[in-house]
This record gives sequence, structure tokens and C-alpha cells, in this order.
Amino acid sequence: MTPFLAKLIWFLGFVGAYIIRLPHERRAWRAATARRIDRGRDYLPAAASVAGQGVLPVIYLLTDQPKFAGYAFQPMLAWLGAVVVAFALYLFYCAHRDLGRNWSFSLKVRERHTLVTTGIYSRLRHPMYSAFFLSALAQALLLPNWIAGPVGLLGFGTMFFCRVWREEQMMLEAFGDEYRRYMARTSRIIPGVF
Repeated sequence: MTPFLAKLIWFLGFVGAYIIRLPHERRAWRAATARRIDRGRDYLPAAASVAGQGVLPVIYLLTDQPKFAGYAFQPMLAWLGAVVVAFALYLFYCAHRDLGRNWSFSLKVRERHTLVTTGIYSRLRHPMYSAFFLSALAQALLLPNWIAGPVGLLGFGTMFFCRVWREEQMMLEAFGDEYRRYMARTSRIIPGVF
């Protein structure tokens, strides 16, 4: 493993996630919404995630900046990062596939929205957040820079902690006891742990 290959793996993971999400984004823009949570509150956490898992790492890839935060490249960490990014992409794909037409960028319940409890959702309530967490972890392993590497975890953390409770509240309002039972038998983002 070389530093260039590690950067390339991170970039391919970034592009791969975009390719997985693109058809769902297009479909989501056309879908009717029955109820939407305050959309303005979605943008700040999403912007933090995009900055931490997109903008800052891309700046690092293109410029190696900030140089003062660099540290010695560790091939074994990068190999581990490659495995983690591959698993993150697989999880991201499964989450989108299983959620199907129920997916949206912002917090909203669609007309004819259904509670998905099969596939990856049979174990995790928020597998996309799990995939984001894994991709942020992979970023920290692949990019040997004390800012560009771990900033993805900060961006993801901001998005997760600002959104997950609101998302669960929205689902409780939409699905009531059915969602409470689902919460009782699943974990949020780490099977059997959290």
C-alpha cells in the first residue's frame, strides 16, 4: 500500500457512495411528501458531514494541506481502511436498496410511506448512519493527516447527534407502537451494542 493508493481508495469510496445514492436522490426529488420535519434544521448537520467527509478530505487529496498536520503513512492502517471503506459501501448499498422509495435526504414521511423492517433494517434502525460512521473511520485510517483524516468523524458525529433523535421522533409519530416494537428489537447503528 502506498500513500497514493490510499488516497485513491478513499476517493473511489467517495465516488462509489455518490453513485449508489444518485438514483435515490433523483427519485426522492419527484416524490410527494405527507409530512416534513423543519427542513432548515437538516442543512447544518448535513453541511458538517459534507465538509468533514467531502470538502476537507478533497482539499487534502489535491494539495496535501494542511502539511503541519501530516504524520508518517502507515500501510497496515491504510489496508484496514480499504477493508472498512469496502464494507461501508456495501452497507450503504444495502440500506438504500432495502429502504427503496422511502428514502429522502431530509427528514420527511412520504405519502404511502412504509416502515421497513427487513433486510439490513431487521438488525439496524439506521444502517446509513452506520455506513457513514464506517466511511469516516476509513477516512481516518486512509489519510495520514491529523485534520483531514479524523474530521470525517467530527462531521458524521455532528450529523448523527443532531438528526437521529429527531428522525426517531418523526417515525414514532408516523408509526406509533409499531415503531416502538421495532426500536425494542433493533440497535441504532452497531448491532447488539448501540
